[in-house]
Amino acid sequence: MLVGSVGEDFSNYRSWLERNGVDCESVRVSETKHTARFICTTDSAHAQIASFYAGAMSEAREIELRPIADRVGGLDLVVISPNDPDAMLRHTRECRSRGFAFAADPSQQLAWSDGDTIRELIDGATYLFSNDYEAALIERKTGWTAADVQSRVGVRVVTHGSSGAVVERDGAESVKVRAVPGIKAVDPTGVGDAFRAGFLGAVAWGLGDERAAQVGCVLASYVVETVGPQEYTVGQSGFLDRVEAAYGAEAAAEVQPLLTCR
Repeated sequence: MLVGSVGEDFSNYRSWLERNGVDCESVRVSETKHTARFICTTDSAHAQIASFYAGAMSEAREIELRPIADRVGGLDLVVISPNDPDAMLRHTRECRSRGFAFAADPSQQLAWSDGDTIRELIDGATYLFSNDYEAALIERKTGWTAADVQSRVGVRVVTHGSSGAVVERDGAESVKVRAVPGIKAVDPTGVGDAFRAGFLGAVAWGLGDERAAQVGCVLASYVVETVGPQEYTVGQSGFLDRVEAAYGAEAAAEVQPLLTCR
């Protein structure tokens, strides 16, 4: 289910999302602003410079989560990804006050945020997602150590690019998952989002941390080898082939009955 604020120019994309099973009933449409735009320049080393037009995204702070929960009969997990900063704070506070489990992924918004803001965005999160650079930024700006951060969240997931991902959970050994080998990186845009989607999709299936990170890495491999963040196509046999080649037959056997793509 998608929650956010858009402009009237969102209609074509909305149709595509709904054809692919995304509930857009809780998307707010601005009467005066266009949908937010992200323009990114990527060099040959995959370093990126980005410009951003916030537009209708700035109205996301007007969205309350409780009516959405009432509409669908409850919320399993609220993913609070980069958005209007005031919206991110509002939704985080509401999740804590109403007892909604939430995943914090402040990502690009870490650059402007001060320590107090970051502490509020991640404290009490069921999951905290970041890449290794963002993880270091969180610790530097909050003044918290890695152990401090871990003590304030349920599960901390840190991606390390071509080195894979690490999942930390209190009382358990770190789970380290390597990236899918043999992938030619073409465009990194959207790779972190794909990993998060794959990870949380696997969590929703009932899989453990290791399998979730493996599914996330496999989905991310489709994105990094494709120009554009959503131009890839996933097929069941190809996906399972990547799971088995990277993580073994047992992993593929666990994932296979849960995939619905063809």
